[in-house]
Amino acid sequence: MGGARTAIRVTRPGLLGESEVARWRELQKADPSLDNPFLSVEFALAMDALRDYVRVAVINDGEAFFPYERHAFGIGKPLGGFLTTCHGLISTPGFKLDAKALLRACRLNVFEFDHMVAGQPSFAPFENDVRPAPVMDFTSGFDAWLEQVKENSPKNLKTVRYKERKFGREQGELRLEWDSKDPEVLRTLLQWKSDQYRRTGRVDRFAQPWIVELTERMHALGTPDFGGVLTMLYAGDVPVAGHFGLRTATTLVGWFPAYDTEYARYSPGIVHHMQMAEHAARAGIQQVDMGKGGKEYKDWLKSGTLYVSEGRISRPSATAAVHWAGRTPFNKARTIVLDRPSLYRAADRVLKGFGRVRTHLRPEPQEPSGAR
Repeated sequence: MGGARTAIRVTRPGLLGESEVARWRELQKADPSLDNPFLSVEFALAMDALRDYVRVAVINDGEAFFPYERHAFGIGKPLGGFLTTCHGLISTPGFKLDAKALLRACRLNVFEFDHMVAGQPSFAPFENDVRPAPVMDFTSGFDAWLEQVKENSPKNLKTVRYKERKFGREQGELRLEWDSKDPEVLRTLLQWKSDQYRRTGRVDRFAQPWIVELTERMHALGTPDFGGVLTMLYAGDVPVAGHFGLRTATTLVGWFPAYDTEYARYSPGIVHHMQMAEHAARAGIQQVDMGKGGKEYKDWLKSGTLYVSEGRISRPSATAAVHWAGRTPFNKARTIVLDRPSLYRAADRVLKGFGRVRTHLRPEPQEPSGAR
């Protein structure tokens, strides 16, 4: 493994041969730590179709694959960057190569990661932090998971169940649609998510057409080993909360949850997640990866933990030095905030306040001629 005889060929995912695509899938299935749809070849192919900076390093004729993005000045980023919650080397367990030699072959001066599969031998020496990513674990069944949630916080579970019953009484019987294929339902969810981004002072990802197209492509794709899963909670016939994520055969990854703020008093997002969990377990999903950091609800919905790492690899260059100087203060500040719930809540309030001001100041959009 690795060493001087390591052969590295760089190409685009769309140019991989059928045998290489099959090999990628084989490697991913063989290692439980790689059971994440963001590591699937299907995600790499979709990204490659939409962005011209996507590359993959094929190592030793298929002993390993390293998908990544190559940006200006040799800046390397994980595939999907800020959109994804997992990245890494797709290889046999224990495979190791010289990470700096990999960067050299990929024509990268620096590669920064923040959701790497923790402990991968090639990248472990460059990890500077390892963080937990809570999961809903259904391997012992839905009821066992629910018992763990109750143990985590009986009060929270009781409150959510109360709001769920009240929601159904006052707004119409609740039902959850699992794996909806209706494009209109997806559009409803994405509009809620865009509104949430603006309301909370965050960048609206769906203002970028390529991200909308990526989401639509993932929604349309469904095989036994990979697909997009759209869920929507209805009160009567009215959609009130939903989620769109990606799955492998056994893992669903949280991606875009959102709800209609008109029903916020019922906590529709949490009610949706509880019902989604039951449907996921019934559909054969063994775990829902909720991603690292951020929301307190993850702590009481979790029944297991995965780990992802943050770090940076660089080769001596002016680009790497400038990149380090610009990124290190931000990364330290982000880690401090994420580690302290009180600071996270304070930062969240500031962003929401900024979002309200920005929304208030934004001129009303003009309806285009002929619009309906």
